Amino acid sequence: MTAGQRREQLLDVSRELFAEKGFEGTSVEEIASRAKVSKPVVYEHFGGKEGVYAVIVDRELQQLLAALSGALETGGHPKRIVERTALALLEYIELNTDGFRILVRDSPVAQATGTFSSLIGDVATQVEHLLAEQFRRRGLPTSTAPIYAQMLVGMIALTGQWWLEARHPDRQTVAAHLVNLSWNGLAALEKSPRLTGLPDSAAD
Repeated sequence: MTAGQRREQLLDVSRELFAEKGFEGTSVEEIASRAKVSKPVVYEHFGGKEGVYAVIVDRELQQLLAALSGALETGGHPKRIVERTALALLEYIELNTDGFRILVRDSPVAQATGTFSSLIGDVATQVEHLLAEQFRRRGLPTSTAPIYAQMLVGMIALTGQWWLEARHPDRQTVAAHLVNLSWNGLAALEKSPRLTGLPDSAAD
C-alpha cells in the first residue's frame, strides 16, 4: 500500500471500531490488529488514537454539514425546506450509520474538532433566518425566531437519533411525520402563547 492508501485503510478500520465500541472502548492495539499492521504504523500516521478519531469526526461533521446546508440553501417554499432538511439528515444516517453513531457519542476529544450538538447549533442559526422572514410575513415577533429554530432543528436531530436504531418506518415516512408536526404547528402559531391551567402571574 502507498502511504495514502494505508492512511485510508486505518481510517476505515478505526471508524468501524469507534462505531462499535466508542472512543474509550477502542485501543490502538485493536486498530493495528484489525488493520494487520504494527502499532507504530498507527502512531506514524495519526500520533495515536486521539489523532485518528479527530480526523474521522471532522470528516463526518463536514459531510453532514454539507448535506444539511445544501437542503437549506436550495431555497423554495419553507415547507419544502423543512422536508429537505429532515430527509437530508435521515439519508445521511441511512448511508453513514457508523459515522452518525460516532458523532452522537460523547468523547474527550470531540471538542477538538467540533461536536454533533455544535453542528446542530450551526444549522439552527441558518434556520433562524428563514423563520424570521416567515414570522415577519405572518405578523409574528421575529425576536422569538431563535427559540423556534432550536426547537425545530432539535426535533429533527433527536428523531434522527431515535431512527438510528429503530429504522422503521422508512426515512420518507419519518420525514413526512416530522413535517406534519412542525409545519402544521407553525401554521397556527399564536403571537403571544401562554400556558393554560396556570395563574397569569405564573405564566409570565
